[in-house]
Amino acid sequence: MADFTDFSSSSLGPTPAVGKANTSMVMEQVKQQIAVANAQELLSKMSDKCFKKCVFKPGSSLDNSEQKCIAMCMDRYMEAWNLVSQQYTNRLNNEHGGRGGGML
Repeated sequence: MADFTDFSSSSLGPTPAVGKANTSMVMEQVKQQIAVANAQELLSKMSDKCFKKCVFKPGSSLDNSEQKCIAMCMDRYMEAWNLVSQQYTNRLNNEHGGRGGGML
């Protein structure tokens, strides 16, 4: 006779509520991993571009003008990235909003 109290090996699979909860949890984890990867890429690109723009003679330390250049370059890079990101998000929201809603 089957034991109906043992749900660990059930062939019925998870209940719909549990399945939705698991899907939501996995989606949230994926979103977080994507955000971390995007932040790492942003920092890598920003560092590379600003270093190439501002440091002409690499040495053991940065002089005052190189430090100022890198700081200003990074500020401008972040401002531009934020502006592009904001406009991209607005465009996606407008496109999804015009079609009856989306997940953004």
